[in-house]
Amino acid sequence: MDLKLTDKVIIVTGGGGMSGSIGEVTVRHLAEEGAIPVIIDKHSRGRELENDLKDKGKEAFFIQADLTQEEDCQKAVDKTIEQYGRIEGLVNNLGINDGVGLDSSYEEFMNSLKLNLVHFFAVTKRALPHLKKSGGPIINIASKVALTGQGGTSGYAAAKGGVLALTREWALDLREYEIRVNAIVIAESFTPGYRKWLDTFDDPEQKKASITSKIPFKQRMTTPNEVADTILFLLSERSSHTTGQFIHVDGGYVHLDRAIS
Repeated sequence: MDLKLTDKVIIVTGGGGMSGSIGEVTVRHLAEEGAIPVIIDKHSRGRELENDLKDKGKEAFFIQADLTQEEDCQKAVDKTIEQYGRIEGLVNNLGINDGVGLDSSYEEFMNSLKLNLVHFFAVTKRALPHLKKSGGPIINIASKVALTGQGGTSGYAAAKGGVLALTREWALDLREYEIRVNAIVIAESFTPGYRKWLDTFDDPEQKKASITSKIPFKQRMTTPNEVADTILFLLSERSSHTTGQFIHVDGGYVHLDRAIS
């Protein structure tokens, strides 16, 4: 299926994550489709990803920016425009389940919101004049934690709840510009960050098995490739009448009765 993403300039925040992360995989999928991914990340490994894609004959552009800082959110968009003169899609992906809970400080809670929510607003606001010109869609990456709770992660839960609320709000605000806004809700996806979390347990494989046994469809975790495929579909005109939706890519984890596993 031709997604008609060729030469479209798509910003991906957190796109320079570790190999196998959702941001990194999404960037690679976009490049394979002929799109031009703009990789926004505070880590310099985003440059390595840019160079790797260019070595393979793909176009990509890395901008090093710390999106917890408003000026860097502005810089990310401004440098994209300097380079390409347009923006035709935005994937607000950056976020980390940082474990900021009720035992954390006020400052830690606010920093968690900056890391997991506030830059969604800041980057989108800066990119909006260019998205209005192109009608480019916005994809917000959310989490099951916004809907199910998890315990011990008030900051991340509040932020991801905010992401879902902004998705519906923006879908309404931006309909007159034909900008579609959707959220992808992820549950258990086996990313490098997830692997790192599992390794904090005495028996990581046992912990992993206990989790996957509760995922109704195929009793396995969602792969980053599956998430990226859905992101690309929602960025494309193949989803031209889909907006304001929460798309769960989770093997039925949130909505199906896990007691059947």
